[in-house]
Amino acid sequence: MILTGNVSHFDEAAGLGSIAGDDGATYAFHCIEISDGTRAIDAGQRVAFTPLPRFGAVEAGDVTKL
Repeated sequence: MILTGNVSHFDEAAGLGSIAGDDGATYAFHCIEISDGTRAIDAGQRVAFTPLPRFGAVEAGDVTKL
């Protein structure tokens, strides 16, 4: 399943961010999940992603800039 949303924040130093999904949920992600190989993404960027169960929560994987 592929979902869409907007990056709500990204901390470049920590490599951690979150996505406000169009489904109303918030998904955390790590910079290694950004599919184009970059390690940074701007807040507000529209993205598509795959929800992945990790560490007892659902996180965003394969984050693709739209």
